Amino acid sequence: MITEGNMWLNDTIGVVPKNSWAIDPFGYSPTMAYLLRRMGFENMLIQRTHYELKKELALQKNLEYIWRQNWDAEESTDIFTHMMPFYSYDIPHTCGPEPAICCQFDFARMHGFNYELCPWGEHPVEINHENVQERALKLLDQYRKKSTLYRTNTLLVPLGDDFRYINIDEAEAQFRNYQMLFDYINSNPSLNAEATFGTLEDYFGTLREEVDRINYSLPGEVGSGQIGGFPSLSGDFFTYADRQQDYWSGYYVSRPFFKAVDRVLEQTLRASEIMMALLHGYCQRAQCEKWATGFAYKMTAARRNLALFQHHDGVTGTAKDHVVWDYGTRMHTSLQDLEIFMSKAIEVLLGIRHDKSDHNPSQFESEQVRSKYDVQPVHKAIGAREGTSQSVVFFNPLEQGREEIVMLIVDRPDVTILDSNWTCVTSQVSPELQHGKSKIFTGRHRVHWKASVPAMGLQTYYVANGFVGCEKAKPAKLKYFSTSNSFSCPAPYDCSKIGGGVAEIQNRHQTLTFDIKHGLLRKVTHKDGSINDVGEEIGMYSSYGSGAYLFKPNGDAQPIIEAGGHMVISEGLMVQEVYSYPKTTWEKTPISHSTRIYNGDNTVGELLIEKEYHVELLGQDFNDRELIVRYKTDLDNRRIFYSDLNGFQMSRRETYDKIPMQGNYYPMPSLAFMQGSNGKRFSVHSRQSLGVAGLKEGWLEIMLDRRLLRDDGRGLGQGVMDNRPMNVIFHILFESNISSTSNPVSNPLPLSPSLLSHCVGAHLNYPLHAFVAKNPQELSMLPPPRSFSPLAAPLPCDLHIVNFKVPRPSKYSQQLIGDSRFVLILQRRHWDTSYCQNCYSQCTSVANKPVNLFNMFKELEVLNVKATSLNLLHEDIEMLGYMEQVGDVGQEGHVFISPMEIQAYKLVLRPHQ
Repeated sequence: MITEGNMWLNDTIGVVPKNSWAIDPFGYSPTMAYLLRRMGFENMLIQRTHYELKKELALQKNLEYIWRQNWDAEESTDIFTHMMPFYSYDIPHTCGPEPAICCQFDFARMHGFNYELCPWGEHPVEINHENVQERALKLLDQYRKKSTLYRTNTLLVPLGDDFRYINIDEAEAQFRNYQMLFDYINSNPSLNAEATFGTLEDYFGTLREEVDRINYSLPGEVGSGQIGGFPSLSGDFFTYADRQQDYWSGYYVSRPFFKAVDRVLEQTLRASEIMMALLHGYCQRAQCEKWATGFAYKMTAARRNLALFQHHDGVTGTAKDHVVWDYGTRMHTSLQDLEIFMSKAIEVLLGIRHDKSDHNPSQFESEQVRSKYDVQPVHKAIGAREGTSQSVVFFNPLEQGREEIVMLIVDRPDVTILDSNWTCVTSQVSPELQHGKSKIFTGRHRVHWKASVPAMGLQTYYVANGFVGCEKAKPAKLKYFSTSNSFSCPAPYDCSKIGGGVAEIQNRHQTLTFDIKHGLLRKVTHKDGSINDVGEEIGMYSSYGSGAYLFKPNGDAQPIIEAGGHMVISEGLMVQEVYSYPKTTWEKTPISHSTRIYNGDNTVGELLIEKEYHVELLGQDFNDRELIVRYKTDLDNRRIFYSDLNGFQMSRRETYDKIPMQGNYYPMPSLAFMQGSNGKRFSVHSRQSLGVAGLKEGWLEIMLDRRLLRDDGRGLGQGVMDNRPMNVIFHILFESNISSTSNPVSNPLPLSPSLLSHCVGAHLNYPLHAFVAKNPQELSMLPPPRSFSPLAAPLPCDLHIVNFKVPRPSKYSQQLIGDSRFVLILQRRHWDTSYCQNCYSQCTSVANKPVNLFNMFKELEVLNVKATSLNLLHEDIEMLGYMEQVGDVGQEGHVFISPMEIQAYKLVLRPHQ
């Protein structure tokens, strides 16, 4: 998203930015520092960090520092960072430590403007020859006091806030009055100061000139070779508190429905960009190129709509209702556009039709349909009539081939699955379930089978009815528990009642045990006989002080599940599932959930537990309530756990008694895990951003949704009451290490996920995209095998393609054939080697040796490879800090990427002659 903005700036006004200004995000991640450094940025400015932390850094004169990644021993990720010192970034809180005085120098608050007067009682007055001396000395006193918090003699004083400079008179008033003050200061050498207007670039440039002349380093301080005089610091700035004990951990979960849509748009956009690049690479005919280029403006709009939602009041869930509507409709429009594009692109890549014009409708449509911007997608039912088949095409956006159990909805259970060669595929059918007490079954059916889809490729399957010589999908067996007698068994399934107090489902790796009365997961027994407690609990906080930003609970969360409710167990060849519609105090329970385990040799899915929570925090019964799920495991983790930052790196989290509970809540964009002293690890991968805590030993707690009546005084001016029904999906993993590992208690550095854990996260966040033929075809007409496999071989399984795209699709045809019209962005994942590398057989290699990009594709020649910055605007790689460049990439195509690095390459591609 930064790339989109940086390229727009360069294309539009010829500017390549190098200073980052981010005053309003609520806490900061070092991932941003890493990305900016690798984009060629030199300096950053930040503001919202914990007030106690600001105080500590100010005491040590460390508010300006070198931000370094915690894995970096070579100083290659260093970026200079300025932290603003006070409560806010507005004028009362930027000239110095006394807001009542600084406010007097906000000349837009004079009478005649529309801004509020100073709340401290003394207001600004026009500067004139009579008062200029007194006013200048008062302002300079604030500047001097502020300067004592920093090391250098160069001081930054921002002048403005979010809603300023809306007319020329206001800008003129600020300029006119400050110019008089500056003229007075600058014309009096005895004041020993010079004041001037400037940009961020002026500030950082002046500061760097000063530190080149004067060494401000303290004795024994670890600094940086990049810029002297400052300490280097590592880590993140979560969780933010601005005053008292007001921790901003509520926004980690606010508006979770749209946090989920954000991720769907993100992975759909990436899949579309990969398809666009493959189209341009493989289909070099003019009409093909013209069609793809014609879609470019919608691709750009999708990038910008996604980027817009990354605003600190967008994905955070802290916008007003009508703004949420705007964000939601933009993302919805882009999702629909991208799905139409992908449905047409698969026809071209599969060679079904070549004469593509944008006006011809596709034969395919997305298997999931979103009718509105604020409702969950629904699966399209395949209506397989007798004697017909319907084709389904899967696109795999990952760089490794994948075998996994897939699911489609059919409106009748007697179907057969066939692969692209019309060979029989073993399959299972089970009833579709829904959130409901009286009507759990929808009347439709879910068909599961093991699909195999090549890396970044396409594979076709057929759902047929009446195909002779193949077994039909095998119906699952159903078991049920219900306190009412209204359960009716759907055809064609066998049903039996569950007896006893516990129920189990199992595959060859694990057995899951449930408490029947409450419908909750209790323990997991592994194939080696070892047992882990899980102790699933669903609870709610009451919180009258919480709002969109703040989490302020009144006491601990209380369990809400009572004995009773409904449970359905579905046991099939491919999937075993426990569905629970629990009994709660409320007539309409706010949550139901499914737990699934999969069978399927060599699939990642058979090693994990899938949890799907359907959440409906709707209606006034749930006002000022916050819904959580808690896993009370038996791991002795000493209240230490790890949560991810931006899906890129892990951060160590320790639960502290000295701060309130809400301060021990942390962001969980995609993963949290904890580890016991015996090396046993419990990981929860999430398909959307949420908040996580580890309040007691062995506990991992994740907030699912929150509904809040009141504004919390941080500028939104409303509560959060627009909750939508939604599904939250977790993939849970128990792992045991195979070699000794560092002690998480004594090791301050974060641990890394295992290779398997990385793989589970990738499968969850980059799912297969399924497209279904709009019309069935007669079984008498068997089309030829249809698949598409662009990679010569799967990449090593710790090497991830962040993206493969045409960065300027609208200008593609105007560029010369020899231009670098394609970009490949690669990430080398760091993984914990004390866990098994070969846990599943699809992982055949890791990136310990260089990868040859020239040989990456089948039937596509890579003619040239050129390393570039992550925003694609710099080709001087040394200025970006990268340590290892193996050989001449351009001549040999060999790239070696160090663990934790992301590297971009511009490619020249053409089909084999």
